[in-house]
Amino acid sequence: MKPILQAINVSKHYGKFTAVNDITLDILPGTIHSVIGPNGAGKTTLFHTLTGTVPISAGSILLNGEEVAHLPAYKRVSKGLARSFQVTNLFPNLSVTENLRLAAQGRYFAQALNPWRRVESLNLAGDIASQLIEQLQLQHFSQRAAGELSHGQQRRLEVGMAMAGQPKVIFLDEPTSGMGVDDIAEMKQFIHGLRVQYTVLLIEHNMDIVMDISDQITVMQQGQILAAGKPEQIRNNELVRRAYLGSMITGGKS
Repeated sequence: MKPILQAINVSKHYGKFTAVNDITLDILPGTIHSVIGPNGAGKTTLFHTLTGTVPISAGSILLNGEEVAHLPAYKRVSKGLARSFQVTNLFPNLSVTENLRLAAQGRYFAQALNPWRRVESLNLAGDIASQLIEQLQLQHFSQRAAGELSHGQQRRLEVGMAMAGQPKVIFLDEPTSGMGVDDIAEMKQFIHGLRVQYTVLLIEHNMDIVMDISDQITVMQQGQILAAGKPEQIRNNELVRRAYLGSMITGGKS
């Protein structure tokens, strides 16, 4: 199976500081690939480089074999990359439906500027929003302002906005951050179901989630890859166990 997304010897420098150092990743289609590591390991910076939020200092990024490292973020979105952020990023005064419709319209922005295709693009965005509301299980809140949703519902809506662009790869940065136990369980099940339609690249500190739903895990430390493999390989990796003080990374298993 060929990777859908590849980072090849990717580095990011800020002056003399190296945030990401010579990272090589192969992300396989239809998988959940988690990137874990302590604060400051370089996980979010790696996401920034892959999605085009910041330029790389060296290396190559391939999406379906096509070089995209030179492309700005919005062009990578049109190629099939989408991202949710660590902090909820919604339009709080707009309804759930309006948030999703706007996100879908962003995918068809060029059509929306063409008066002959504007109605077509708006109708398509509305259809996508309606489908996603069902998938997100937010149908009872479709006309409610996003700012009035619970934190867990807001996080789900934000993932839905990433899905609205009909991407190939979705980047999720701490999707369970700040959630209660019940919301975490729902989000875990929801993320696991995404792999049916999408490839998911996940940053997550909750090791139970990471170990339960990941197909592949990459462990970062000080901007470099410490280890990579399937969950059981990572759980039993001595370097990882030492770096994460044993039970933190092993999900409580010694």
